[in-house]
Amino acid sequence: MSQERQLFGTDGIRGVAGEFPLTKESTYLIGRALGHDLMHSATRPHAVIGQDTRRSSQWIADRVAEGLAAVGADVHSAGVITTPGVAYLARSRGMAAGVVISASHNPWTDNGIKVFSGDGFKLTDARELAIEKEIFAQMENPASADDTALKIPKPSLPGEAQLRAAYIQALAASVTSDLSKLRVLVDCANGAATAEAPELFRTLGIQATFICTTPNGKNINDHCGALHPETLGRTMVESSGKFDLGVTFDGDADRALFCDAAGRVVNGDGVLLAAARDLHARGKLHGDTLVSTTMSNMGLEIALKKSGIRMLRANVGDKYVLEEMLKTGAALGGEQSGHIIFRDGDSTTGDGLLTALRLMDIIARTGKTVAELVGDLRVLPQKIQNVRVREKVPFAQVPAVQAAIESAEKELDGNGRVVVRYSGTEALARVMVEAESEAKMQALTAAIAGEIQKALGV
Repeated sequence: MSQERQLFGTDGIRGVAGEFPLTKESTYLIGRALGHDLMHSATRPHAVIGQDTRRSSQWIADRVAEGLAAVGADVHSAGVITTPGVAYLARSRGMAAGVVISASHNPWTDNGIKVFSGDGFKLTDARELAIEKEIFAQMENPASADDTALKIPKPSLPGEAQLRAAYIQALAASVTSDLSKLRVLVDCANGAATAEAPELFRTLGIQATFICTTPNGKNINDHCGALHPETLGRTMVESSGKFDLGVTFDGDADRALFCDAAGRVVNGDGVLLAAARDLHARGKLHGDTLVSTTMSNMGLEIALKKSGIRMLRANVGDKYVLEEMLKTGAALGGEQSGHIIFRDGDSTTGDGLLTALRLMDIIARTGKTVAELVGDLRVLPQKIQNVRVREKVPFAQVPAVQAAIESAEKELDGNGRVVVRYSGTEALARVMVEAESEAKMQALTAAIAGEIQKALGV
């Protein structure tokens, strides 16, 4: 049996709904394997399950719940809820685990299974590997999974309304500033945020206008949400000053991006800069340090340094950002994509709704617009190019690719960066180049991507 995970990536199990590993049979076995894992710490473990708005999310949630119940776990469904909402419920309700059915920013045809432990943290790589081993063992011996379920869980939808309400109340309670003067345009991506964002913003008296709040099972992330912030930006421009801030979530709302009043996009780097400076000014940025990833722009690092703040880089994935935060005691961490983790509270994962509230709180307390908060962030030209690959061979083992990377680094000579990595969830190689000039950035990116395509491309 391989010691490398084959099903779990950087953000759980992900694939095309209806195809392995997300068939009706395999999702049931995943539930069973998880249930057996939970039995190691409790004789009658409780788990909470939530889902996004994809057409396939309900049947996958139902099958995972049936697998959990088959081995004796009690399953509680929160219905449609954000990923961080499930993490919150797992840790606040004394659950043994929280399970999320979502493929985040992916197309509606995809789906995924993410698991949080009872403390609200994503499972360790070692624990995911142990669960995988049982899944494959059951597949090799189907008779072992043939027993009759001890109980049949209720359908996952609509779920328990009080669970969603508890999450909303906890978010609202975290706000101490008056946000009622803020005029905010909110894009819910036709995803999980549609279930909580309107009530949350209404509870806090925010003057919010919502778009993309009519999910039909197929329109999640469809030319909207954090995957397409230009949609929000265009609406901000067309509104001619009607809004102070734009907020856009991804499908499961564990991340958020923003637009200023002029429709300019503010990504996770901008949020990290504003939040770090605010925490630093209030003496709450432990060690004057934050954690980002290899993908954050050098411009962020430069701006933070001018403010006396050090930036550490972790591997891509909020799971790995959090690991580095726990190791160093950092109170703030996140990704350029909009996953932001605030450890000055009790967050254990990126939370788009919380991120939006924290940014609005800074705006309300300082009286500054988001444009003013991030106005000195000078972003180096950055290009990210994806190359679909047949297999994920280490780049150091492909001489032509390694030579192209080394050549690019030599040409940049410290005035830029090259990051080449594989996606943790898809068969993609990602090439990222930052350079002082647009032309150099484009040329170096194309050269490296071309060598990957020739050696490993489909």
